[in-house]
Amino acid sequence: MNPLRRIIRRFDDWLSHVEGVEPFTDDSQIILRIQDGRAAWNIPLPEHTIPIDSKVLMLHLWNERIPPLPPQGADLKWARQTQRLLIHSFHAVARHISATPSLQNISAVGGVIAQINLAGANGGRALLEHLGFTIFPYHRPAGAFGEFWENFYTWWLMWTFNPVSVKHRSLFSLQRNEFWMTRENFLAKFGKT
Repeated sequence: MNPLRRIIRRFDDWLSHVEGVEPFTDDSQIILRIQDGRAAWNIPLPEHTIPIDSKVLMLHLWNERIPPLPPQGADLKWARQTQRLLIHSFHAVARHISATPSLQNISAVGGVIAQINLAGANGGRALLEHLGFTIFPYHRPAGAFGEFWENFYTWWLMWTFNPVSVKHRSLFSLQRNEFWMTRENFLAKFGKT
């Protein structure tokens, strides 16, 4: 393995540990990790606004488990496989929420994603909206300068874990957006087997 990729993997492991981003199951088909958190701002959802400082469950892509892109970039086979794994992961998160007493008082489930563009056609955005998530522009706690460094780190993670992805996406094309759903709606949608 490339030494720089090894360093980035170790740094990502360390940062995930420090931030409390962790696996919640041994299922090898899960492509998400979770993080207990607090809403850093008011989260506007159709049902109601989740107030700042409310307890939320943040979802993070599990980089090592994202299916590798084929050399020509994303195709229908890759998209269908990733969609299946993502939905399977949402169901597993819902089961985990239901079975974990400390998660009974969360208000919302969601997070931040860098690969979804709000302008124009985007399969990732369409899938998340179809599944019931509300998507809106990223609330930049550190401003545009901070978002640049977050995107810079995301680009390096993409290069490390799924190198083909950076051939089709430049650092400056990354856009960060949020996706959220109330706890009640998430459990209603994904808590059923």
